[in-house]
Amino acid sequence: MAIAGYIGFYIITGPLLILILAGYWKLFEKAGRPGWEALIPVYHLYIMLKLSQRPLWLLLLLLIPGINFIISIGILIDFIKSFGKVGIGQITMSVLLPFIFIPKWGFDKNTRYVGPSASDDFREKYLDHDKSPVREWAEAILFAVIAATVIRGLFLEAFTIPTSSMESSLMVGDFLFVSKINYGARLPITPVAFPFAHHTMPLTGTKAYWDGIKLPYYRLPGFGEVKKGDAVVFNYPMEADSPFYRPVDKQENYIKRCQGTPGDTLKLEYGQVYVNNQLIATPPNGEMEYRVRTDGSVRGFGHRMRYDLHLEDIQQFTRVDFTVNTTAQSAEKLKTYPYIKNVKPDIKLRGVYDPEIFPHDPRFRWNEDNLGPIIIPRKGWTVKLDSVTMPFYRRAIEVYENNSVQVKGSSILINGSRADSYTFKMDYYWMMGDNRHNSEDSRYWGFVPEDHIVGKAVFVWMSWDANAPSLFKIRWDRVFRMIN
Repeated sequence: MAIAGYIGFYIITGPLLILILAGYWKLFEKAGRPGWEALIPVYHLYIMLKLSQRPLWLLLLLLIPGINFIISIGILIDFIKSFGKVGIGQITMSVLLPFIFIPKWGFDKNTRYVGPSASDDFREKYLDHDKSPVREWAEAILFAVIAATVIRGLFLEAFTIPTSSMESSLMVGDFLFVSKINYGARLPITPVAFPFAHHTMPLTGTKAYWDGIKLPYYRLPGFGEVKKGDAVVFNYPMEADSPFYRPVDKQENYIKRCQGTPGDTLKLEYGQVYVNNQLIATPPNGEMEYRVRTDGSVRGFGHRMRYDLHLEDIQQFTRVDFTVNTTAQSAEKLKTYPYIKNVKPDIKLRGVYDPEIFPHDPRFRWNEDNLGPIIIPRKGWTVKLDSVTMPFYRRAIEVYENNSVQVKGSSILINGSRADSYTFKMDYYWMMGDNRHNSEDSRYWGFVPEDHIVGKAVFVWMSWDANAPSLFKIRWDRVFRMIN
């Protein structure tokens, strides 16, 4: 994100976060706890559970995307009830406008801690006696689901990083929040769906949505537009095809870095990205494949060495030749080992054709390190249609913008009419993973349409390293870390 974008984000969200934390500080003090406990991530939820006497194992559910929203909202509701805020209006406002009502109640002299909301005494004194505990809990869950659906649909949604395509900028096991308001929230296109299941039910494997009703694409106003360098979550556009045929908003969520915006001319030369003939700096924590030559005195790389230098996808070709995936910083450290003779990027040569690379046409002898130039479509741009441009833009015209396209000899028919040009209806983007040799991205399937954009990844709230020793699974240096 550009500096102006960061400043705008902090100006808007910073004061709101301070207000919420100040309110929690005062409420914690009213409940007899030190106010500073409200400032410690995760631990403050543990204290809130204790104050409301809810079971502490609920904290484990915070590790499950989607479910964590419901649980965190449920914890907040129980906590607020413990201060006598049991009305439906009070609960609603605490969830939807916490930056107003949490500090309001925290500094309000008449608000006091009245006891754990999950206790029998509290229920007898403050809640509707005609409601059974089961009914109360069911209503709380229903409210939490509705509130979480609104929040994750319009404001903020939790995601996890399942693959290494963005390493080491984003790590496998990172739990992050994606802002919907930066680019404007996209309203549901397929509104009839099971909450939090996205496209597939977890146990049955059946569809979690009904595509009998589809609404037109519409996006609410946001703080800005997608910029080069943003880490963007979007729907994987190739799932419009067989075997999935999924609607736009039910396609799998991908996260990549935007390298090109509408109207840009992009090319890759020996692994370096150029946009409008300007070199785009490689992300400092990005990874790529390196060819490593040893002196033959070792058979490979030890576990500690692999872990410390984050060496992945190690392949051995001869007794002394290996390839590894790692960062530029780790490659430099690798050179300092006495038995390492040479470390250099494993870059493909220009002209070596890879049929998997967009636009999948042997006339363009491109590969993952050398391609382009490519003009990224923008809304209102008119492109001349011929045998050279059609491989690049046919999918956008036919699939993403819903036109019938036929090519008969030298003639091109769009919706049954002969056409020698086409004017695009949407903006498009070029997305690439920071792990350049281990990422399926726009180099393989082309442009990402604007209606596929979900939101901007803003910060990592938890990071879990499955390969670390059991006592060091949490990457504390990544907890609550802004995403660059």
